[in-house]
Formats: sequence, structure tokens, C-alpha cells
Amino acid sequence: MKGILLEGLYVLAGLVSFIASYMALKDKKLSTKIGTALFWGLLAVIFMFGKYLPPSMVGFMLLVMGVLTAFKQVRLGSLKNADEKFRIEKSKLIGNKIFIPALTIAVFAFGIAQFTKLGGLVGLGFGAIAATIIALVMTKAEVKYVGYDGSRLLQQVGSASILPQLLAALGALFNAAGVGQVIAQGISGIIPEGNILAGVIAYCVGMAIFTMIMGNAFAAFAVITAGIGLPFVLSQGANPAIAGALALTAGYCGTLMTPMAANFNIVPAAILETKNKNRVILSQIPLALVLLATHIVLMYVLAF
Repeated sequence: MKGILLEGLYVLAGLVSFIASYMALKDKKLSTKIGTALFWGLLAVIFMFGKYLPPSMVGFMLLVMGVLTAFKQVRLGSLKNADEKFRIEKSKLIGNKIFIPALTIAVFAFGIAQFTKLGGLVGLGFGAIAATIIALVMTKAEVKYVGYDGSRLLQQVGSASILPQLLAALGALFNAAGVGQVIAQGISGIIPEGNILAGVIAYCVGMAIFTMIMGNAFAAFAVITAGIGLPFVLSQGANPAIAGALALTAGYCGTLMTPMAANFNIVPAAILETKNKNRVILSQIPLALVLLATHIVLMYVLAF
């Protein structure tokens, strides 16, 4: 059942990409309409039929998408947002109720993950569907705008929207290739044997730095825990639950400081249309460094 539901959600995600491709192809004002339409079309095919395609073909399609992005052939078209006056009127009418659809996603994801065997990903998908229906009821907007605004938002975010998936796959690839063992061998000559504080600093800082590279703390966790956490922290008597939890959240200190965490830092900047695409990161760096130092102290004090 879980597999069937997930396949259905992937098909819905593919449909949104297909609409974005169609909108780009029809956009006469978009100078890169062929490249933009091809990018979203390939993504749609991967979402909808990737399971049935040879892995080499999916890899080739991803390479084509990368080339299109590198040569700046994926751009936002002339799709316009709703009139400013209309949006102001609706915001006054709806008020704080606008947060109800967003909260609906979290409630569905938590509820389905906690009380069923379907998992959080299915909950997230059903939450998104429920939130869309609630938003339509609240705003009394026509259903046809779901496709239009979904396409507009996807094009506005751009190619960065698929970066989290690619980075998660890269993390699994690094771990399978034994990168953690290489890191352990390299760092063993730097950290004094038996020095708990040095091990804790290396674990937390290593998580933050590798997360900055990978863009995803979950992807970094397996690699850094195998390379630094196990030989230099856990082997010295640290509580695995406390040290592991603090290491994972230390990784998110790196998330705050990297453009590779596109869904946290680049996508919001794109949606907010900031002049500097790294504005979110620059604002977060001081707090991230303070949080990283706090994690080192907490792990040293609480885990041993």
C-alpha cells in the first residue's frame, strides 16, 4: 500500500513539472523556452517513469538537466503573480487563517507518520493535497489556478528545487564508497589519542563542514559518524543517543551557512526575490557559529 501511494504522489509531482514544461513552451516572451521546457519535461519523466527506466538513462537525463542549468537555459518565464491590489484585499480578508493550510501539512505528516505504517513521506504528500483543498476553499479561487501557480512557483524556484534530492543521493554514494573510512584514517594523525575534547570538536565541526558540502545533515551524518564519531567520540564512552542527537543538530549549523542547502537558503531567497541570493545565509552565519560552539560544549558536558 505504501509503495502504491508513494508512486501516486510521484506522479502528481511529475504532473506539476509537466505543466511547468508546457507553460514554458507556450511562453513567447521567454528567450530560453526550449531549454526551460526540456528541463521540466525531463524532471517530469523521471518523477513519473523513473522507476521503470534503466538507471543509465535516468543518469543521462540528469546530466542533460545539469548542462541546461550550467548554460543558464532554465529561467523564469513571464508568468505573473496575482494583482498586488487583489492580494492585499485577500490578505486583509483572510488574516492569520492563511497559516492553516501550512499547518495542515505538518499535522498530516506527523499524524500519519506516528499513527500509521505509511511513513512521513506519504503523510507529507497527503498533507500537501489537503492543504491545497483547504486553500481553495478559503480563497474561493478557481481550481485552474492550482496548475498555473504551481508552475509559476516551480519555475521561480528553478533548478535549485531538485538539489536536495541530488545531494541526498550523493551522501548515500559517498557512504557506500567508504569516504568515512578515508576521513578516519586522515584525521587519526591530527587528533591526540584519548583526548575527548578534541574528538568532540572534530565530530561537531566535521558535521557542520561536511553538511555545508553536502547540503544535508542526514547525508553527512552517516559519513562523519563512521569516520569521526565512532573512533574518536563513541569509543571513548560517550552516550550514543546524546552524542548522536547533538552531532546531527550540529550538522544543521552548517545547513544555515551553505547555498547547497537550497531548500532552506536559496529557495526562500528566490521566493522573496532578494537582491542578493545569499542574503539568507549572510544573516544566519553569526547565529550558526554560536550554535555550533554551544553544541560542542553540550556534547562534552552531557555525553560523557
